[in-house]
Parts: sequence; structure tokens; C-alpha cells
Amino acid sequence: MAHAYTPGLKVTEGMTIQKERRLPLEGEVLVEAGAAVQAEDVVAKADLPGNVQLLNVANLLSVPAEEITEYMLKPVGEPIAKDEILATTKGLFGLFKSQARSPIDGTIEAVSDVTGQVILREPPVPVEVKAYTDGTVTEIALNEGVTVETYGTYIQGIFGVGGETIGSLTVAVSSPSDGLTAERILPEHRDHILVGGSLVTTDAIQKAIQQGVKGIIAGGIDDADLRELLGYELGVAITGSEEIGITLVITEGFGSIAMAEQTFTLLKTREGMKTSINGATQIRAGVVRPEILIPLAPETSKTASDAEDDTAKGLLEIGSSVRIIREPYFGKLGRVAELPVELQNLETEAQVRVLRVELENGQRTTLPRANVEAIEE
Repeated sequence: MAHAYTPGLKVTEGMTIQKERRLPLEGEVLVEAGAAVQAEDVVAKADLPGNVQLLNVANLLSVPAEEITEYMLKPVGEPIAKDEILATTKGLFGLFKSQARSPIDGTIEAVSDVTGQVILREPPVPVEVKAYTDGTVTEIALNEGVTVETYGTYIQGIFGVGGETIGSLTVAVSSPSDGLTAERILPEHRDHILVGGSLVTTDAIQKAIQQGVKGIIAGGIDDADLRELLGYELGVAITGSEEIGITLVITEGFGSIAMAEQTFTLLKTREGMKTSINGATQIRAGVVRPEILIPLAPETSKTASDAEDDTAKGLLEIGSSVRIIREPYFGKLGRVAELPVELQNLETEAQVRVLRVELENGQRTTLPRANVEAIEE
């Protein structure tokens, strides 16, 4: 059978998912291999070194740099409090003393008798890594983190902003073509992850933030609304570190695009379940997709058909589901009807490999293979 390879998005009812949970530096792993964990559980922690501040004690005391150790009241390594006196001169007859006070809480890192400066370090910043999903710890990386494995629904989006968050899934619209407006955001949606339809507006996002909504999943968003939300033009760098008070996962693209029926129906069947989402996105090399992860009950059995075959990733065959990612059919879904082997001419006179796609409305169109991405079901 004719086949081809193309980048793909996963929209999977059930699959085995492994998530690496790593610290940014060496720390302490808090769980053991084989342990069952909840999404909210802290599995590893570490302390990031605090920021360094320089205090020119020699200038403050008006003494030579090489003499400052004589005037220090605290040794290196000693904790200090903000406004605490670190060094002082003897003064004249006990009067007219000069003093140097600490501008921060922290510790004395070093004293230089060359520059006359004291290096102060702020308190360490605790870093905790959570499991992110209910599951089982299958692997331990000593002093670094763990791998958590679960079985559940896994959906990848096109674009997202905001980091990892966890909440109960609530479908806030009636159909995938409905937009998520501010009127649909209710007080009872606090700590929930809302599913919209074709478009989420700035007003809806702002109201969701006010109501304490954890995240929003929608088909599309206007680029102008995104710019207004972030306060700047988004570049090509990875997203996910934005601190806007909510996480967004866009499943289809920019503009008012109805969420794919398959995606919406799957999310509808998972309503009320604990859901983990991450808006981190990177379009260029080392592609990172925003994701939706819904762990299923432990008793859910995994059949042979659920096993994921890495060699089949991105494989296009007759009948494969695809999403079109170029105009004039941008965002539309369909299935591969034909995979011609011969190169064909485009209007630009370039010769490329094409495929014929049957859209959901029955219409057939011929497209360059680079204009579609596979939906890995």
C-alpha cells in the first residue's frame, strides 16, 4: 500500500504515557520506584542558590580595602538579617562610628580585602517538581528526578501559552463551533479547566483569570487577542513560561476555527475528570506541542491495539486522518484518499509530491504533502 511520512498530532483515546519530571539542578528525589503518585504530589525538590549582592563596605566605612576584615562583625558563612550591622568603625572616643548594614536577608558569601566589598547571597529559592499526572513512578534518576507512567487520554494542540496546571475538566459550550465568551465563565468554574469551541476571546480569558479558572482549551484564538493578553508580540521562542494566571491550549490554530469534532467529542466524554495541561510550545527544531493529559482509572485495560508503535509515527496511508495547515483549507480535517507517486507541478512551477484528501463534507482536493499533518489516533 502507498504510504508517506509527515509531522503528526496525537488525539488518542487511550495510550501509555511517560513523563520525565526533572529538577533544574541536583536535589532530592522524594519517592521510590513503583510508588503510586497523584498529579499534585511533589516527587523531587532542590534549592536554587539565591541572588548575589555586593556591598562596598570599605566605602561605607571610609577605610582602606585591605583593612575591612578588622571591622567585620560577622564571619563568612554567617546568616544575616536585613538592616543588621555587618561592620563598624571604632569611632572617636566611642562616638562618630561608621556602620555598614545588610540590605538583605541572607548569608555572607565572601569578604574581599582587595576591593573592599562584601559578597552577600540571598536565601536559596526552593524548587519543587510535581508528578503532573496520576500514575506510577517507573524510573529514578538519582538526585535529578523521576519518570511517571500512566495510561490515559492524550491530545496535542497546535499552540499554547502558560505552564503546567491541573484541574477538573468542564465543557463550557454546547458544540465545537460555539465560541467561549465571558458570559459562559461562571464562579463555579474556579480551579477547573474549561473546554471552549471555535474561539476564545480576550474578555473570556480575563474573566476566567478573575474567576480562578486553571486553564482553557479552545479551537482558536485571534492573534490580536493573544498580543493584548501577553502585552507583547510573541516571537518564535518556546512558550510556557508566561505568568498570566492561566494556561491556554489551542487545538486548531489562529482565528475562529471550530474544534475538531473528534477532539471535542473525546473531551466531552472525559468531562469531570482530573486533567493536566501544559501550554509550552516550540515550533522550530526540537518541536514541543501543548498537551492535554487525562489519566484513566487503573482498572482500564490496555489492549494490543493500544500499544504505540514508534515506527508508525507520522505514517500516512489511504484512510489516515489529517489536518490541513495551509490556506485555503487551513484547519479543515479529512482523510487521505490517494497518495500519487508521481511529482506534480504547482502554480509556482515547483514539482512536489502531493496527496488527495477527502474533507469532512465529502469534497476532494489535491494538496502538497507538506500542507498536512497526520492526526495520530
